[in-house]
Amino acid sequence: MSAQTPKPKITKLPASHYDQFLSINAKERKPSPIRGLFPLEKTPGVISLLAGKPNVSTFPFTSFNFTARDPLKASSGPGTGTDADKDQDISVQIDSQDLATGLQYGDTAGIPSLLRWLEGLQEKMHGRKVGGDEGWKVFVGSGSQDLIYKAVQAVLDPGDPIFVESPVYAGVIPMFQSLHCEQVEIGTDAHGICSDSLRKILEEWPEGKRKPKVLYTVPYGCNPTGMTATVERRKEVLKLAREHNFIIFEDDPYYYLYYGAAQRPPSYFTLEATEPSNSSGEAEVGRVLRFDSLSKILSAGMRIGWASGPEVLLGAIERHTATSNLQTSSLTQIIAHSLLSTWGYDTFLLHTEHVSQFYKEKRDVFQNAMEKHMAGLAEWVQPESGMFFWFKLGTAGEEADSKSLIEGPAFSNGVLTLPGTVFLPNGRKSAFVRASFSLLGEEEVDEALRRLSETVKSVKEGRA
Repeated sequence: MSAQTPKPKITKLPASHYDQFLSINAKERKPSPIRGLFPLEKTPGVISLLAGKPNVSTFPFTSFNFTARDPLKASSGPGTGTDADKDQDISVQIDSQDLATGLQYGDTAGIPSLLRWLEGLQEKMHGRKVGGDEGWKVFVGSGSQDLIYKAVQAVLDPGDPIFVESPVYAGVIPMFQSLHCEQVEIGTDAHGICSDSLRKILEEWPEGKRKPKVLYTVPYGCNPTGMTATVERRKEVLKLAREHNFIIFEDDPYYYLYYGAAQRPPSYFTLEATEPSNSSGEAEVGRVLRFDSLSKILSAGMRIGWASGPEVLLGAIERHTATSNLQTSSLTQIIAHSLLSTWGYDTFLLHTEHVSQFYKEKRDVFQNAMEKHMAGLAEWVQPESGMFFWFKLGTAGEEADSKSLIEGPAFSNGVLTLPGTVFLPNGRKSAFVRASFSLLGEEEVDEALRRLSETVKSVKEGRA
């Protein structure tokens, strides 16, 4: 939609609509008898004898402060750890009240201050306002992987079919396999998920057979292919979700790592509130469950991600969390919020711009090395987001399978990558390879691809 186009009237799906989506497990899971009452402790005048929380005064930690890079002073990209970089750092002090919050059990959904900050971020980046008529909220998890797993458990029963883009992020395949789900593969290409293929599968779906309730997709810098879905593809997929009544699991850890030349396409979370769903111009919302992560932009070890979407689905995730890991670490949430609130939204976005530029430069180094060593030996499309190259080997005798080459002669020659088969739900053979360019310097990239090129040539010539 252009800036001049008025935003359509938003209508949310009623809570009862999700009864058909919740798994038996989610429907049967009861609220925690203790954590379910936590909000009542905040009632004015109430003296709580409820929870077995340890007394904060017994904890040995008395203060906490740290330094972080100031994106306003850094000219570009990550620092090098030199004294000059340290001069650009800012000091963040966690006050005693926040430290006490960080050392104690907290709300299952997340520390309130961090939740409010993330809600504001979703409004700024995706145009969605929490509360009111839109019917969505934010839930903080121990990384987006934690949230995706719990979302899968919330909506899928054993044997359920599910739409997955293919190739697909290898980390979700075991989730679906453990439930014996039928993984219905939707092909992808240089423009992202193939919406035409999805439409064809839906239109030809066997009568009487249960349709998938969920589509799983990574729309930016897809792991493993590196592809970013075009806005046209996204709109068509959203249209199909509305026509055929399924939920889009929008797994988006590389959203802030977009470095393509074109303007960043809107998220599914944005589109469902801006694309009319009927002739009267209303936009029906509630079919997108979005997963974000701080792992690629602040710290992978902090294990903080957040889900945004329908309150009913996040309620199911909350009940699961209350009976499994209770909550995401209060301390890491406080650390993250202290930095984010010190930066503010604009400085945070400047930081993410530096990060995306860093990976663009890494991408360019890898692209140059691919052209130098792998031209004529492999086919690939240059990624516009994320940290992966996905390329097809063309070696004699190995056209349909990269696994034996990658796990055998390539590793023996000192280079380690992933064969494409691990990203295919049915584990079929694949001539593709996934390589990550996030960590290596230019010399290491050049040597790695030289070794891989040497290996491919040896196999092609029958010397390996």
